[in-house]
Amino acid sequence: MAHSVEVLFDARTEAAVREQWRVLDDAGLPSQSRVTSATNRPHLTLLAARFIDPGVDEPLRGLRDLLPLECVLGAPLVFGGPRMTLARLVVPSAALLALHAEVCRRCLPFSDTPFAHCAPGHWTPHVTLGRRFGRAEIATALAVVDGPGADLPGQATALRRWDSDARTDYLLH
Repeated sequence: MAHSVEVLFDARTEAAVREQWRVLDDAGLPSQSRVTSATNRPHLTLLAARFIDPGVDEPLRGLRDLLPLECVLGAPLVFGGPRMTLARLVVPSAALLALHAEVCRRCLPFSDTPFAHCAPGHWTPHVTLGRRFGRAEIATALAVVDGPGADLPGQATALRRWDSDARTDYLLH
């Protein structure tokens, strides 16, 4: 299982992402709305690893002055494989990239090797809309979620640490 450090969004941005989840679900397509965990909500993963020690919480709380951070949810994107993931790009602004790099730096002493796709220079900031799409489904899903096609301005407002072993999230205020 993976532990992670994530950004949470303001209420308007979260509602807009949840609406895209709903549209996918209403179309009978894979959607994050089907995840029934109480901690399931739109987020942007900054770092993931097999384990992140809770001792990281205090160093990460020191980053709260960097939030809120303006962000833009951009175009839909697809992560490939036999079962694809549909997401919205989070446009990588200088401020977002700086936050990501600092979270990675502060987590290093508290985690085993972070997953390579989360490392600075290899990270694709995104918000997941649905997982496990087949080829035919992904074309339909893109049409469904990209109706208006407009970027969505929003704010990253909080950090949380997800502990997959305990299935608990910890808000880092």
